Amino acid sequence: MKKKILVIDDEESIREVVKDILEHEGYNVIIGINSEEAIRKAVTLTPDIIILDLGIPTIGGLEVCRILRKEKKTSAIPIIILTVRSREVDKIIGLEMGADDYIIKPFQKGEFVARVKAVLRRVEYRQTEDNILTAGDISIDKESYIVEIEGKKVDLRPKEFNLLYILIEKKGTVLSRDYLCESVLGYEYYGSSRAIDAHVKNLRKSLGKHGKIIRTVRGVGYKIEDK
Repeated sequence: MKKKILVIDDEESIREVVKDILEHEGYNVIIGINSEEAIRKAVTLTPDIIILDLGIPTIGGLEVCRILRKEKKTSAIPIIILTVRSREVDKIIGLEMGADDYIIKPFQKGEFVARVKAVLRRVEYRQTEDNILTAGDISIDKESYIVEIEGKKVDLRPKEFNLLYILIEKKGTVLSRDYLCESVLGYEYYGSSRAIDAHVKNLRKSLGKHGKIIRTVRGVGYKIEDK
């Protein structure tokens, strides 16, 4: 079955270029032009990925991203931000809102396709037969986007959730920094693989005393030991 990609951009020329590129790659492309269509189509059609322009009317892409991350039905749908903005602060804000990657206009066709495929691969990495994974006193439910420790819900940022999920899914296995950047933090994979260290630090802090379950393997990466 073809992957569904929802493209939201208020510029017709950009929509058509993106649509042509993605359809040539074999994807089913759904188009929208504003924030209302973005939210409605994301909820009703549940696309495999959303490509979202920051400058769309009426409330803007950042607010749409925030809303979709709070909605149970759309919280786990990967989002790629597409924008003419290039300031580092804009990237940080977008990613903190829950976006999975960030592409600057104008873009090269090859890089655009590669980034879309990379995000889709990361989604596939997180797919397992079981919705709920566990490690020690920690449980994580990929469908409801809920993490619990000793039965109590813990709020994690999207990147922390994805990082914890892949570590628990591969528990007992040492995961390199490059692997984690590609699987979880695709936008940072194009920079230093050391970017993952800060996210691990934040995740440990969010998990409190249970954060020690994440072990550092010097010179390689990280793993979860379920003891």
